Amino acid sequence: MEAIFDNKNNILSARILSGYRGPKDTVLWDENPAPGAPATVGAIHWTDKTLEVSGHRKSCTELKRNGGRFFNRTRHWRWALDRKEYEILYEQEEWKATLDHNMCIAGRFSVPFRPHLFSKSQPPRLHLTARVLEEDEVFLILVFIYCEARRQDKTVGLLSILIVY
Repeated sequence: MEAIFDNKNNILSARILSGYRGPKDTVLWDENPAPGAPATVGAIHWTDKTLEVSGHRKSCTELKRNGGRFFNRTRHWRWALDRKEYEILYEQEEWKATLDHNMCIAGRFSVPFRPHLFSKSQPPRLHLTARVLEEDEVFLILVFIYCEARRQDKTVGLLSILIVY
């Protein structure tokens, strides 16, 4: 599955409910829910630092772990012990989720951040393999959004420090 987001705004601000001190919730909606099923399939609760998938809420510290060495840190995410563990990497302006120690790419999420002056900017793209669509589709989309939002926050914070000094 590949999804291209053609809205002109940032994908991360498309469905964020804002509170007084920053973002409060990011909600994933199902546009065609089954009869009687809820339309909300997942959410990121920023103040609690939790992810919610199909009504089940878990903290981010429970879902992720860091591995590797000092200069070669890796991020690993897993929804439950009986599910697969994804290694999340940021390379060449896109997030990649890999399985089996980087042997198999499970999904990609690219958010071009360079605005173009005379042409239209490229829209964000999401690509998930069939294996992920069966098991962890909503979870992996939430992880991609969470990681990209954190990366953008760190980049903006670093730029504001560099501009002040």
